[in-house]
Amino acid sequence: MSKNGISRRDYLKLIGASAGAVALAPHLNALAQSAVDKPPQESAAVIADRERRMKWWHEAKFGMFIHWGLYSVLGRHEWAMEMEGIPATEYEKLAKQFNPRPNAARDWARLARRAGQKYMVMTTKHHEGFCNFDTKTTNYCAPKQGPGRDLVREYVDAARAEGLRVGFYYSLMDWHHPDGARCATDEAARKRFVEYIHTHIRELMTNYGKVDVLWYDVSWPLDAKGWESERMNKMVFELQPDIIVNNRNKLAGDFSTPEQRIEAAEAGRAWESCMTMNDSWGYQRADDAWKTPKQIVRNLITCAHGGGNYLLNIGPKADGSIPAESVQILNAVGQWMDKNGRSVYITDICQPNRSRNGSFTRRGNTLYFHVHFWPGGDNLAFAGLRTKVKQASLLATGQRVEFEQDDYHVRFKGLPVKAPDSPVTTLVVECESEPKQEELFVRRRERGQVNVS
Repeated sequence: MSKNGISRRDYLKLIGASAGAVALAPHLNALAQSAVDKPPQESAAVIADRERRMKWWHEAKFGMFIHWGLYSVLGRHEWAMEMEGIPATEYEKLAKQFNPRPNAARDWARLARRAGQKYMVMTTKHHEGFCNFDTKTTNYCAPKQGPGRDLVREYVDAARAEGLRVGFYYSLMDWHHPDGARCATDEAARKRFVEYIHTHIRELMTNYGKVDVLWYDVSWPLDAKGWESERMNKMVFELQPDIIVNNRNKLAGDFSTPEQRIEAAEAGRAWESCMTMNDSWGYQRADDAWKTPKQIVRNLITCAHGGGNYLLNIGPKADGSIPAESVQILNAVGQWMDKNGRSVYITDICQPNRSRNGSFTRRGNTLYFHVHFWPGGDNLAFAGLRTKVKQASLLATGQRVEFEQDDYHVRFKGLPVKAPDSPVTTLVVECESEPKQEELFVRRRERGQVNVS
């Protein structure tokens, strides 16, 4: 994933992206992919096939990202090799020190299931170049170094044991391979390096059974033509006809990938926000900027509101254990999802969005009002709903809630003084038709009725 500390201007010079992207995208990978977010015109057959492949993904809404590699031995962020200027010959010594306990991924998968996450995406190779999978291309891989076994195989088996979909992250950029940078200016190096990368992807698509997601990352220093991305994706779909792929090999792919921010794609375009739980993707022992369970829940709701997914990261330690803070946060989120999951899963894009107390999701004619700041009593209302409400209840308990509705607002009455749920309480608002909110209705209506003498 991207590293916030590098100059965005310098990065743009390297990848040749437009200078205007700097103001629009605060994270490097978003900058690198800004040119491919809008897919070309597609046939009805292509669109229908994508809808078929992505049906489960749109329903799932919530996934777990896992960043794990040699950088976890250092515990100083996944970009340590580049940010600290560690030579490849020195950095690669970490491969012998990387010795995680067997089947650590079982704990990841159990945690994901408890958190209400429906799929997982693990780093098979990050920018450092170390392969967590078995490959014939290099000895710089888990089976031939400290672990002595295929870590991707353990992850795949763990995810499937918990009924979770399996995704592979793969970084095209490679700081370790001697052709990883020179491929930009040396055609022979480019051909060697592209074949190396394509072989990895073929191995990943061949050796692990069905793969549900392929999550490319950082395309530096080549463009789609240089990577031969059309050929790359053609191979992927021939080997895995049901897979979905993202947009970070410089092609539009099946979905967009806003990073560390929530930003819906244009209408008809699938998207997934990927975020860290603190400020680091890989294990960073000194990073204490943890998000609260409430922040995580609110982010998940915001993604579901806009029709997107939320891919939330953990950075396991070198032994494969999950930082205690990550476990605590995800367990709390899972407790909320146990009671409120139906307000997130299989939800539709939601038009109502204006409230100072909370946020909204929707499934059909049912509006879910997620109250962030619980007022209690008769003090909870929101304005501008132009659809008639039939009934309301608390999602966590099923308790009916009295309400009154007029042209201006819906007000909920007789609410408990203390919030019935934590960290967010959700009201189920059953409407006669698809709920619509006219955000400026009250302002315009009131102004029209006021006489100024």
